[in-house]
Amino acid sequence: MTSATGANIKRLRKERGWSQARLARETCRAAGISGDPIGRQEISRYEVGKRTPREWLPFIAQALGVAVQALREPAKPAVPPLPTLADFLPDGDPLSPLKARSGRQVDAAKVADIQKRVHGLRLADDFLAGGDLIRPALRELRAVVKLYREGKHTSEVGRELLRQIGELAQIAGWIASDAGQHEEAERIYRLGISAAKQAEDNTLAGNLAGSLAYQMANTGREAEGLILAQAALHGAGAQAPPKARALYLDRVAWAHTKAGGAENEQQAMRALGEASEALDTHDQGESPAYLYWVNIGELRVMESRVYTELHRPLRAVPLLRDVLTGYDATHTREIALYLSWLAVALLDANEPEEAASVAERVITLSSEITSERTAQRVNLLLHRLQKYADVPKVSALLAGHQAA
Repeated sequence: MTSATGANIKRLRKERGWSQARLARETCRAAGISGDPIGRQEISRYEVGKRTPREWLPFIAQALGVAVQALREPAKPAVPPLPTLADFLPDGDPLSPLKARSGRQVDAAKVADIQKRVHGLRLADDFLAGGDLIRPALRELRAVVKLYREGKHTSEVGRELLRQIGELAQIAGWIASDAGQHEEAERIYRLGISAAKQAEDNTLAGNLAGSLAYQMANTGREAEGLILAQAALHGAGAQAPPKARALYLDRVAWAHTKAGGAENEQQAMRALGEASEALDTHDQGESPAYLYWVNIGELRVMESRVYTELHRPLRAVPLLRDVLTGYDATHTREIALYLSWLAVALLDANEPEEAASVAERVITLSSEITSERTAQRVNLLLHRLQKYADVPKVSALLAGHQAA
């Protein structure tokens, strides 16, 4: 046995919260042997490399729920922890300009350059997942906050810098949330809301508040999410650009859906209808460039998700199929997410074989990206599929996933 094998046994045992004696008992149980042919001391010797389990290794792997090869392979080097906003921002009020500004003069041309970089980051999010983008996103946010605080600029340029901080915070918050860093995402969103308010940009503040509300609704804070989503809608006012208003209403619909109950269900349906009406007027007013992605297809995605969450597969399945037919194949994360909702809707329609085929695609796509959102959807699908474990196609999928 190599030292790597012993280290793997110890690591996996501790991950399960087992004592060495517990692992010894589980190993004997896996081998179908009564009594204690191996005990705590023997497991200890294996872990420190004093002895080699040899014939016991397959049973130790079975007890730990892993493949034998997983015990033999050297552990992967630890991934450095993700940065947090605190690592990039100064102490105190991060949006308070310094009295003595030692930085360079910031003009409109510099702001225009920042706008291009922010938009580039937003476009990158269409193709890459949160785990790949969180570091560059936070670096950009730090740089613009530093420029605002330390640079010399007119009040108008300062206001534009605040808008860029708000836009950066929206996409950086979204990226952090996709990476599973929900507390960090909330801090970023709140920074952006503050910047947008100081810039007197109600539309941007509403977009940030709506993004935070969406995260809350998805992370067990449904009541808070609903209140904030409604505040984002009402705060932006009736004069909000059509695309912005449609997006706010979409988030209100989702928050109502997650809150549950017959009354919230009715409110969700009403908000979806109003979102479509708002988007129908998009030619009557200009919308901010950062809402380029809001279109009828995205509204239909939200509508299908609401129907899926409400267990209405006869409405959800056709909508999702139609959306997926024309969706950009390069947007891997979104396709995986939309397919996951289709799989759930198919299970609700009692179509486990087709759901298993779709779930297999979700698992394959999710393995290629570092998104906590898709990882959670995979776990949900595997849990839901357990109910149909006696269906051959489902059984094969579950067994293949466990082996992998």
